[in-house]
Amino acid sequence: MSKENVALIKGIYDAFSTGDVAGVLGRMSPAIVWNEAENFPYADGNPYVGPEAIAKGVFARCISEWNGFTVAIEELLDAGDAVIAMGRYLGTYKATGKSMRAQIVHVWRVLDGKAVRFQQYADTLQVSRVTGAA
Repeated sequence: MSKENVALIKGIYDAFSTGDVAGVLGRMSPAIVWNEAENFPYADGNPYVGPEAIAKGVFARCISEWNGFTVAIEELLDAGDAVIAMGRYLGTYKATGKSMRAQIVHVWRVLDGKAVRFQQYADTLQVSRVTGAA
């Protein structure tokens, strides 16, 4: 089952990279629990529950606040019912004109072929500097 879990999560990133929001959200459980890293700008809504909350509280903000925001996954690790993604966030913050290349780790939990939990870990200091918060 774990190969299928890795394929599911890879599909989420592939859909995100092409702007296929429905493809991203469709791979999530209706009851997914999503947590942004502590001190990350979008952690103010933690936990986001359900795809609609994630779309409004996280994805819409990424689109409106960043130019060229993307998630560049360098490695996916198979951990059974968990999938670990390592990579970087890339983009330019519109309000400051500063670019980021922030290191990230995402921990996904999968159940019955759907993503049910997400935990983000990120270089929040770099993001704070780019957004002007630090």
